[in-house]
Amino acid sequence: MDKNTGIAIVGAGRWGMNHVKTAYQLLGKNLLYVCDFNPAAEKKVKEVSSEINFVSELGPIIQDKNVKGVIIATPAETHYDVAVKILEAGKDVLIEKPLTLYVEDAEKLVDLADSLKRKVMVGHILLYHPAIIKIKQLIGEGKIGTLQYIYSNRLNLGAIRSEENILWSFAPHDISIIQYLTESNPVEISASGASFVQNNIEDTTITYLSYPNNVHAHIFVSWLHPFKEQRLVIIGNKGMFVFEDSLKTDKLKFYEKGFSNLDGNIQKFESDFEVVQYDDKAPLQEEQKHFIDCIENNLKPLTDGRHAIEVLSILEEATKKIKNKVDSY
Repeated sequence: MDKNTGIAIVGAGRWGMNHVKTAYQLLGKNLLYVCDFNPAAEKKVKEVSSEINFVSELGPIIQDKNVKGVIIATPAETHYDVAVKILEAGKDVLIEKPLTLYVEDAEKLVDLADSLKRKVMVGHILLYHPAIIKIKQLIGEGKIGTLQYIYSNRLNLGAIRSEENILWSFAPHDISIIQYLTESNPVEISASGASFVQNNIEDTTITYLSYPNNVHAHIFVSWLHPFKEQRLVIIGNKGMFVFEDSLKTDKLKFYEKGFSNLDGNIQKFESDFEVVQYDDKAPLQEEQKHFIDCIENNLKPLTDGRHAIEVLSILEEATKKIKNKVDSY
């Protein structure tokens, strides 16, 4: 990674500031701009470094030819309009999830980028987590045998959003992981959810995904939970992985457990778990490094626009299933 690649960040909210801090550590003075449409955000940006150039409009970023890539961390409903302006200025974009709020807009955005020979990358950060990368590697090596079932719990007494439900807030992480591990698209999607805190904004949802080759998955997300739980379980016919990112240590474990069929006689096998070691790297930093590497070396991003469209399509279909069930009550 060349630290001379000029980057700008648009959006200095809670997650945007994480990008700012990480990018400044990576790039120093080559974090050329931070933009937020609220001028009051300048104070917290300057607390990271007084040398960061803060602006409250896109003009300087669009006009500066030294800016090669832009990280967009504005509210989701603004992603499309902001990204179009940046792409048309000839710059690559890393857009926080969700890429857009509608598949139709995402497809337009990706088509625009393709026509301009620009890159669109989406911030599905967990695909840059060393534990997920390790799981993918070990599945490929046959550690758990044939992939059968994946389930994910992402639960917390979290910050309530008024602009998106729990499915759109939490589940994109899990859908992106499942897409990455299965390398295919679901053939059937079902989902249900319930609203308790605010009308028509689901606080808890369960989504079921069926994939080719009898691979299945479910995702349980909720911000009505007494403690933080981030648990991913991947089951194969020779063993299972459990990744609990909410733990402080020993987050990834392998369990040699399951069932074998010996001449029609089904038997259970199990042994103690083993802790799986993986690189100690910060996912957000790895994501930003990948974005810069794609700019410098003309690479296809791991989480490119087409991947983002797959995730959005699943979210849209799950949303329809949830709303249809609610309307039928």
